[in-house]
Amino acid sequence: MTIENIPNVSPQAPISPFSEFNIGSLLLRMGKITPADAERIMLLHKQQGVRFGEAAKNLGLITESDIQDVLARQFDYPYLNPEDDGISSSLIAAYQPFGPKAESFRALRSQLIFNWFAKNRKVLAISGVDAGVGASYLIANLAVVFSQLGENTLLIDANLRHPTQHNLFGLKGGRGLSDILAGRAAVDVINKVNAFESLSVLAAGTLPPNPLELVSKANFRSLIKSLSNSYDIILVDTPAFSESTDSQAIASAAGGVVMVIRKNITKMNAAAVAIDQLQKNGTHVVGTVLSEF
Repeated sequence: MTIENIPNVSPQAPISPFSEFNIGSLLLRMGKITPADAERIMLLHKQQGVRFGEAAKNLGLITESDIQDVLARQFDYPYLNPEDDGISSSLIAAYQPFGPKAESFRALRSQLIFNWFAKNRKVLAISGVDAGVGASYLIANLAVVFSQLGENTLLIDANLRHPTQHNLFGLKGGRGLSDILAGRAAVDVINKVNAFESLSVLAAGTLPPNPLELVSKANFRSLIKSLSNSYDIILVDTPAFSESTDSQAIASAAGGVVMVIRKNITKMNAAAVAIDQLQKNGTHVVGTVLSEF
């Protein structure tokens, strides 16, 4: 994906002194600039008509990352700094919430809200037609942008064969979904992601010898139904459709699924077969996502 440069603000563009003051105050409180720096920035701000943050960056006092951090704080928008430990840097929506890739996740979020969640539904599975198409990466970022909207979001890693969400969110190995389904744990193994007030993750847990049997049991459906009473949005990561029939059982329990295909990798006939099979099993295929990341 090509990242377009944000055009510079023209000298004639109106600048809100209140907004600029807030940015300067935040930079001072964060220790990014000194009062003397603020004077230099304000002078350039007035002389050239550029925004306070842009002026500070032009003077080499702050970085683009600092500006994004300030914007996130201004709008009370959950956002991580590159130095934050644990959570994978591949979660673009968490580390670069104002970039074009994050914007594509927000666009997908909007479509799902109108086409699925607005109809009193809370649960949706995301499945790749093939392995390696980026479905787990997509659902992790999607969970982040839903939580940034203020929705109480739960991400369930139901890929009991090759789970990844515990690595993406920096969760230590331990009990999770498989342990709940086997009766060896309760829902208190759900991990609250502290960096995001409205995001929780239920990791896959102990890798079982019988993943298909576990996700096909009635108690898997019961668990999802029960969790729906506590969360606004539940996103369920599944194994790839081509790898096993687990994804069909999981998608059926969720009620709906989004299929992920990858440009120049997924064959269209394979995608058609997957969609047809899911629909025959009574699962609503909400749509497909072409992944280029």
